[in-house]
Amino acid sequence: MTQEEVKNIVLDIIVDVAPDEDVTDLNPAESLRDQLDLDSMDFLDIVMELRKRHKVEVPSEDYPKLATLDSCVEYLTPIMQ
Repeated sequence: MTQEEVKNIVLDIIVDVAPDEDVTDLNPAESLRDQLDLDSMDFLDIVMELRKRHKVEVPSEDYPKLATLDSCVEYLTPIMQ
């Protein structure tokens, strides 16, 4: 899976979890929580959707690696091969 495909998967999940958020102008290097109105439950929903849809297990100690869109892509691309 390419980095672009992983990015699109993450964005699709964010849109499903927080449908009122506009993800078109996200800065990929800035914290998702700072740019979007995501609370801790929304973040956990994103992690759960990754597991449900793509069988990706993200241990809680790795949650900080999902802080930005760039870091999500960097972390998830090798896992989703």
